Amino acid sequence: MVHLSCLVPVYNEHETLEELCRQIQAALKDQTINGQPIVYEIIMVDDGSRDGSWDIIQSLTANHPVRGIRFRRNFGKAAALLAAFRTAKGNVYVTLDADLQDDPNEIPKMLNKMGEGFDVVNGWKKDRRDPWHKVYPSWVFNGMIGKLSGLKLHDHNCGLKMFRREVAQEIRMYGELHRFIPIMAHGRGFKVTEIPVYHRPREFGVSKYGFNRFLKGFLDLLTVTFLTDYGRRPQHFLGGWGFFFFVLGGLGMVFLGLEWFLMNVMGFMKPVPIGSRPLLIYSIACLLLGGQGITLGFLAEMMVSFNIEDKDVYSVVERTTPESTL
Repeated sequence: MVHLSCLVPVYNEHETLEELCRQIQAALKDQTINGQPIVYEIIMVDDGSRDGSWDIIQSLTANHPVRGIRFRRNFGKAAALLAAFRTAKGNVYVTLDADLQDDPNEIPKMLNKMGEGFDVVNGWKKDRRDPWHKVYPSWVFNGMIGKLSGLKLHDHNCGLKMFRREVAQEIRMYGELHRFIPIMAHGRGFKVTEIPVYHRPREFGVSKYGFNRFLKGFLDLLTVTFLTDYGRRPQHFLGGWGFFFFVLGGLGMVFLGLEWFLMNVMGFMKPVPIGSRPLLIYSIACLLLGGQGITLGFLAEMMVSFNIEDKDVYSVVERTTPESTL
């Protein structure tokens, strides 16, 4: 039996929630994966909505396998998914945006793909129904992610993602790192793939993301790349660059020292004041930068053992009462 948890972050989406539940139920009704029936739950996290979304979520719990979580204020999608991870009872999770642009009919296809031995199945909006000013920058962004992370996917930011429970237990999310779930899973050795999914045009509400998300996304990418490769060994990164600059500065000082010796002791060269040489300033700057890098590396290594607990990144004000059917 497949135990599936559908995780839906909600922020001012009261118009779509009932229809989304209906579509999820229709997509999973009487479905089997390798002969096994699908038992599912829907977890909706109200991320500080102000449009009555929580009232809709509460009403849905009466006739649908829905459980709700309500935040005191808007904490962001990553925090909403983290809360859903901790509440979910399934052994497979699928994330969907609440605006109906993600098609629940793709869920059985993703389950079948996961059955081929993959741990993460990422959606790929091959025919994306968004304005050009969102599509083209996204192409550039996805290409850049592939270069830096080594995981080449067409659409890292697709809201439709499926992964095993073990993935959610091992990755840590905060800020806006939710879009990098495949990268973080890949960095821990999980098998990641993607499949094309149908992307619907927007019919309700407006996009919650502006142009500044690409800047935030780039900064988050640098964070994920660093944490994936050096999160448990920051000295290898900080200390490595620090050592490089320290050696560079040291070589500069050695060169100046030899030059002074040849000028003032051996008399092979015309004496020139060393203090007026730009190389002296550059060498000292490299020595200082290198020393700081190595020192920061040691401090970062010490801080690794005192990781910030992710339980503090959000605050729940109430939950719906029905227990999960899984």
